Amino acid sequence: MRPTPPPHPRYWTYDLGDGWQVFAGKSAVDNDLLSLHFALPTDLWFHASAIPGSHVLLRGPEGEAASVERIHAAAAIAAWHSKARAAKRCKVDYCLARNVSKPPRVPAGEVTITHFKSLQAHPALPAPPPPPTA
Repeated sequence: MRPTPPPHPRYWTYDLGDGWQVFAGKSAVDNDLLSLHFALPTDLWFHASAIPGSHVLLRGPEGEAASVERIHAAAAIAAWHSKARAAKRCKVDYCLARNVSKPPRVPAGEVTITHFKSLQAHPALPAPPPPPTA
């Protein structure tokens, strides 16, 4: 008998243009699914540092490196989807998704990260794209 695949996580999606997308988990269980099953090893993973919030993935076209602007946009989304939403600035940690793991017997939404960097972000969502011109 085949093992049942994990359920699909629920998440918010943000389009950053040129094939770049950001995904933010909607609950602790969704965060686990997003980070450990949905994420590709080369996705960038973001989370507000030491503050409850969504796990956030930045995914782009295969083989293309994320620009500093896209990294900051994803960090701003991670800050927005955290308890620091009302703050002017929020420290956000990020790493490759391959560096995210789940220790045994820890609650949903808690993970361990390695080889991470941190940056300061202003909590914000990306501006919606302009309507198509006729």
